[in-house]
Amino acid sequence: MPLASHSYPIALVLDGRPCLVVGGGPVARRKIDGLLAAGARVTVVAPHVIDEIAGLDVRVERRGYRAGEAASYFLVVTATGRPGVDRRVFSDADASGVLVNAADDLPGCSFILPAVVRRGPVSVAVSSDGTSPALATWLRDRVAALVGPEVAHLAELLGEARAALRSGGGSCEGRPWRELLDGPLAALVSAGDLGEARAEVARWTARELARSGGDAAAAGEAGTPRAAALTGPGATGD
Repeated sequence: MPLASHSYPIALVLDGRPCLVVGGGPVARRKIDGLLAAGARVTVVAPHVIDEIAGLDVRVERRGYRAGEAASYFLVVTATGRPGVDRRVFSDADASGVLVNAADDLPGCSFILPAVVRRGPVSVAVSSDGTSPALATWLRDRVAALVGPEVAHLAELLGEARAALRSGGGSCEGRPWRELLDGPLAALVSAGDLGEARAEVARWTARELARSGGDAAAAGEAGTPRAAALTGPGATGD
């Protein structure tokens, strides 16, 4: 059954947060991989746990789910394959205001896991609002063919530019970032010329600081440590 309204896309920060996975099979393993990649502290509760899970950096408790324990976690995923258990976990979590996802059970979810393409710090997520996970995965794979590894370098360079603007007393809001991306920058990164790409970002940043009356030297070749990170020797990113 489709959702009555569209879901609200967010990117959760799970680094160091306690998360519970109820279930110990292959589906649970896939959910655990995503949580660990996000830095979560994962506890797995299931009477039987496959070896692939037991070998991960997770806390494993070989037992059944205990009523009410979902309330002790920031986020819960249930993947037991047993509707009665999964719904019990959902009810506990939902009553305590804890986010919960149930594998292949949309009514038992307070959030939906999209299909994701990752390129360094960049994530592109595709969701069908639970109507067809297969379609979301198919679209994800098509997007992956278009979004190459160079996007990770672009994100790094733009992050450095934001830091340089702030250290120079400028704001990052309202800047013509699209102008920078539509210029030679993307082509330079795609060609592997990261040194010239950094120089292009530094020139753009200096112009922006000068235009807003900030300290343009913060982005210049002989400027602050932030500028050196953009243009200095050894900062090619190769």
